[in-house]
Amino acid sequence: MSTVLAGAFASVVGQAEAVATLSLAVSASHGDEGVPSSAMTHAWLITGPPGSGRSVAARAFAAALECPDRGCGQCVHCRTVRSGTHGDVRSFNPEGLTIGVKEMREVVKLSARRPTTGRWQIVLIEDADRLTEGASNALLKAVEEPSPQTVFLLCAPSTHPDDISVTIRSRCRVVNLVTPSVAAIANVLARRDGIDAEQALWAASVCGGHIGRARRLATDEQAREKRTAVLQIPAELRTIGDVYVAAAKLVDSAKAEAKSASLERDDAEMEALKMALGAGGTGKGAVGAARGTAGVLKDLERKQKLRATRTQRDVVDRALIDLSGFYRDVIALAFARNGPVTLINPDIRADLEIAAGRIKAEGALRRLDAILACRESIERSVKLEIAAEALMMRLLTG
Repeated sequence: MSTVLAGAFASVVGQAEAVATLSLAVSASHGDEGVPSSAMTHAWLITGPPGSGRSVAARAFAAALECPDRGCGQCVHCRTVRSGTHGDVRSFNPEGLTIGVKEMREVVKLSARRPTTGRWQIVLIEDADRLTEGASNALLKAVEEPSPQTVFLLCAPSTHPDDISVTIRSRCRVVNLVTPSVAAIANVLARRDGIDAEQALWAASVCGGHIGRARRLATDEQAREKRTAVLQIPAELRTIGDVYVAAAKLVDSAKAEAKSASLERDDAEMEALKMALGAGGTGKGAVGAARGTAGVLKDLERKQKLRATRTQRDVVDRALIDLSGFYRDVIALAFARNGPVTLINPDIRADLEIAAGRIKAEGALRRLDAILACRESIERSVKLEIAAEALMMRLLTG
């Protein structure tokens, strides 16, 4: 029996059990002696909490499947899968709020092709929980009747019906990722990213198990400042006026970050599309051709607006997760008399102890419920300003 080399899975942090399952599947795909063929299947669902590395694990698995050496990490297949340029690995990462049926039909069409350079035609769908009902139905048929050399890799937070349809779930093999340990995250930050060991340990201890967040906190001063500002909100809410100030700050910060992230990219996309459609042309028929491009340009504008909306929601959601961690720590400290506790935010323990003495565990739990309600409201497209103001009021009054 061959063993998948560590190279392909080197970027998968703290997921020994999942890596073992995926490695066995790679061996089975090569027909290795002693490995049951049932270890490999055509559809996989990789689940795990935010930041656990679902898409990283899926991409590493794709590289190992395409690699003739079972995931050496160095060959052209491993390198191109890792960089997103492999001709037989179709990575689909939605930028809007949902994945529509039209987009999914195109993905299904591509999945039916035979591989050209690799061993498999692999379709990787990140954020599969964003599939609409129509898109799920379009994908279901392809998953039920795949081409012999096609593999589907879906990533979603969980197997709950709210995240992935029951019918698609039933046709996939599930690989569950866990929250990586603080030690594992700190180690990868220091070893792979060259971050100072002390800074890496701090970032790993306050990131809530989110590897990408840990890297940002360790390397980006602005990310650290934004986290600090969010964690100060509970102490700053003293009056009704503070409610509106805090809500406005939260939403304005999200909109500014989304605008900063998309401005340059949006302009470049629009300019490239206009050039492709013949903008600036003076030859015969150029004016007539330009009249027919309005719909294409409007479609791009719509996609860019949806992408900006998603970015705004993601920024607000990140702040809500930080607030959840604050009140989770308050509850933990309220019951600390029962034994030592591990905090998500150990660097603000003094503030947490003050809050625990003031609002107690019951008050913290009510505020956690308010944060969850706010996240659900945003998912239902409630205006950010309204959702944020309602949340701040409940954080103030308990």
